[in-house]
Amino acid sequence: MNSFPGLSPSFGFLQSTVWRAALALMVVFVMLALTGWTAIRGTKEDANPLATATAAWQHATFHGHPLPDPKAAPDTVRAYFSTLDRAEQRQLAARYPLVVGNLGGAPVELRYRANRIAIDKARAVEKRRMNDHRLTPVGRQTAGRLMHRLESLMSPHRQILAFDPAGDGRAAEVFGDLSTARRVSVVVPGVDTNLSTFERTAKALTAPVGMARSLYKAERAARPDARTAVIAWADYTSPGGLGVEAATGQLAEAGAVRLRALTESLPSGASVSLFCHSYGSAVCGVAARHLPSSVEDIAVAGSPGMRAGSLAGLGTHARVWAMRDADDWIQDVPYLEVGGLGHGADPVDPAFGSRILSAQGAQGHAGYFAPGTQSLNNFALVGVGALASVHCATTDPQCSADLA
Repeated sequence: MNSFPGLSPSFGFLQSTVWRAALALMVVFVMLALTGWTAIRGTKEDANPLATATAAWQHATFHGHPLPDPKAAPDTVRAYFSTLDRAEQRQLAARYPLVVGNLGGAPVELRYRANRIAIDKARAVEKRRMNDHRLTPVGRQTAGRLMHRLESLMSPHRQILAFDPAGDGRAAEVFGDLSTARRVSVVVPGVDTNLSTFERTAKALTAPVGMARSLYKAERAARPDARTAVIAWADYTSPGGLGVEAATGQLAEAGAVRLRALTESLPSGASVSLFCHSYGSAVCGVAARHLPSSVEDIAVAGSPGMRAGSLAGLGTHARVWAMRDADDWIQDVPYLEVGGLGHGADPVDPAFGSRILSAQGAQGHAGYFAPGTQSLNNFALVGVGALASVHCATTDPQCSADLA
């Protein structure tokens, strides 16, 4: 047996540890390469164009005056834009499309216009990436799919209220006339929500756009004369899959801040209802205590918990509704919170205190927005304010109390 004088007994352990670390790094690199996400050195693409545009906006002036703080209250932003004529507003939108397109309090139609410009720029970036041979074939294919998704968002009828291409991307879309709506519904989706999954061709009702479009049609059918609008709100960073992020509240807390900002920027005088699916119900639960009085109803479906032990723990003035169909796998998730893991009590448990709605007809975890189901019909009735007509679960005789 060969010996190596001068080496300590721990050398073999150190050598094997270094080898294992190197092997692990090699595996990670191969996985990244196979999924097309290898870094490209020397590219000139901006990793966070919204942050870059916001910094430029904060240091700019318009007609010799500073521009409003992007974090200013919506009323402050509204007041500023009211001093500009249409040509001046469009000039700002063309110069800073990402800022104006995400600016709470800016005119809604101007935000749509600005986001079309911003999406077109992002589309051009992905089109270049499609032919960039420094990317893997899978990476180029991914860029192509995203490019086509962005082209879809640019269709003439689309009303994109928010757009951020950084990372996996965020977006929000409006169905109906938001500027004149008296009732606004906001669909808050769950895990794996980003620009690529914002809408789907197959299984359309599992994506935010499909959910919101279905709800808008149902609300129009339930009350044709109602001035309603529905927002597909994927403007927060959701967990990617069912890992640790989905079992903790960190992303829900960050999302709740953004959800509160959205609700505060909606047209004054409109009644707002939140429809929160899966992990989205954790976002709504965290936000509940700090939402404006315009939010009158919070409805959750397929919830893993709302980051609270009871209705009282939410600290909200809004009515809280909950539903779950019989074959939703989410019911097998432990309803508890221990050391930051888990999202608290089951909102469908009568002891929680929410009003329990029927989900008859819904199938599985993603079936609540399917046409013809009582789950969608109930959502629509809540959205248009026809609360006395909702179908309650037979297990909750108090669901419709005081609603007539």
